[in-house]
Amino acid sequence: MYSRYKAPLAVTSNSVGSKVATGEIQSILGAIAIGDASVDAIAKKGGIKKISHVDIESFSVLGIYAKLTVYVYGE
Repeated sequence: MYSRYKAPLAVTSNSVGSKVATGEIQSILGAIAIGDASVDAIAKKGGIKKISHVDIESFSVLGIYAKLTVYVYGE
C-alpha cells in the first residue's frame, strides 16, 4: 500500500508569482531522515523574496519509505 497527496500548506496576500522552488525530505523507516524542506531555505535557493503560497506533497510506501516535498511560489 502507498499514499500520495498534494495539498496547500500556506497562502499569503501577495499575488501569485512566476517562480517556484522545491525542497524535500526523504525518510526510511521513520528513523533516518535526510533533506531540507524549510520554506526559508527553499525560497532563498529559488531566489524568491515575496512568497505567494506554499504547497506540500507527501508520498509513502508501507511506512518504509517516505518523501515530503515542499513547493514555494512567489517573486
